[in-house]
Amino acid sequence: MAIFRQYIAPLLAVLVFLFALVAVSARIFLPSDMAAPAPIEQVGVSSDPTPTDFPPAAYNLAIYESINIRSV
Repeated sequence: MAIFRQYIAPLLAVLVFLFALVAVSARIFLPSDMAAPAPIEQVGVSSDPTPTDFPPAAYNLAIYESINIRSV
């Protein structure tokens, strides 16, 4: 157990840190158009939902029964 605490765990922590550092630093080497944030597309927003936005009724019933909601 001491070997894990003294050698393996710190090595894993350093490897995770180095991987995160490389992943974040990779943006420097990307072309300028790929390093920019993704564009936000303007989408028409409608306040009333369409029937396709709702899950099937059987799915709703299964969730309702699984969490066992009781009215107060």
